Amino acid sequence: MGEEKSDGRLTLSQKYEQAASIISRQGILPLPVSDTTVSILKNVIEDKEEELDLICAFARKGSQTLEELKESSRLTEKQIEILAANLSAKGLLFNQPSSSGLMVFRLLPLMNVGLLEYKFMGPLKGDKKELELARLFETLMSETRDQIQANYESLGPIFESAPPVDRTVPTRTNQEGRPIRIIPVQRTLETPTEVIVPTQKIEEIIEKFDEIAVGYCFCRQRRATLGEPCKTEAPLQNCFTFGKSARHTVSQGFAKAVTKEEALRIMKEAENAGLVHKAFHPGSNMDRPETSICNCCKDCCDGVRLWREGTLPLINATYFLSVIDKEICSGCGACGDRCPTDAISLDDDGKAIRDEGRCLGCGVCARFCPEGAIALKEGLRRVFIPPPRRA
Repeated sequence: MGEEKSDGRLTLSQKYEQAASIISRQGILPLPVSDTTVSILKNVIEDKEEELDLICAFARKGSQTLEELKESSRLTEKQIEILAANLSAKGLLFNQPSSSGLMVFRLLPLMNVGLLEYKFMGPLKGDKKELELARLFETLMSETRDQIQANYESLGPIFESAPPVDRTVPTRTNQEGRPIRIIPVQRTLETPTEVIVPTQKIEEIIEKFDEIAVGYCFCRQRRATLGEPCKTEAPLQNCFTFGKSARHTVSQGFAKAVTKEEALRIMKEAENAGLVHKAFHPGSNMDRPETSICNCCKDCCDGVRLWREGTLPLINATYFLSVIDKEICSGCGACGDRCPTDAISLDDDGKAIRDEGRCLGCGVCARFCPEGAIALKEGLRRVFIPPPRRA
């Protein structure tokens, strides 16, 4: 920590460290304060002390009303409105009214979902600052991986008890447009409680919302910025937000508003490319309406990459499980090539076999099976795939 100014106020360096500490506590995954997290803030804030002051006002409470923020920041309403607008445009603040109409300011994390996603969700400039930010986030992920690997045993139980981060909404048709066969769940009269199953069809999710926005896939855009374009050549503009999240992304220029018809066309394009629909709910509460849907590729998706590289587990909610008819399977391997979690391989007889514990029920394998040998079996599941241990 640097020394204070002679009048007792914090230096700019100290403000960056304090702001980084507060932001790093937000979101699902708390992050340690490091030179990397401070450098990320410096890249975005660009030494605007007043913006750091507003961030520091969230030290005790990450979401505040205007009246609360006036008290915690000691700033005027006009000052707060200007600074909040600046920070929202930079992907560090969410400034949309609640369902009751009350304006709530919520400080966002560095990633999942926050600065990382919003900075790479809109059209990119292709300049040095974007490249620097992409590299800094890559360093942050590497540092996080090393810390998790070093504390793997102690973090295991925490990961295992965590709720699903997202849920899979399956593709329902094959390449020819014919419905994928669904094996109904075996319901029993002895079930003590009724389970509310979230919407399982993309069309029904789209129909629920009047406000829909689409931006660029921040994962594929960031990888392209790093000089690693998507190997699957997946389309870019298919990252969806809904409701007040859509209002936020549109107002900040991170996404554009689209009609339901446009949204369905883009979703179908994503399915044709073999992408996986992943829906997100507020606080991982599947009973609440979706806030966004990502269309993820096996190559670039940060969630899949962080799992594959040993940083975080994959924790997903799904209502389906792929079932392979080995009598029909030709052993072509298309399903294994497409599977985002490598849940399908070929056995000694050259037939496809599926690892239930790794299957997200996304239906991508069934969509691209040329023999129609794969069906989807109903049944609510929580998929937990721990990150691999690194040597």
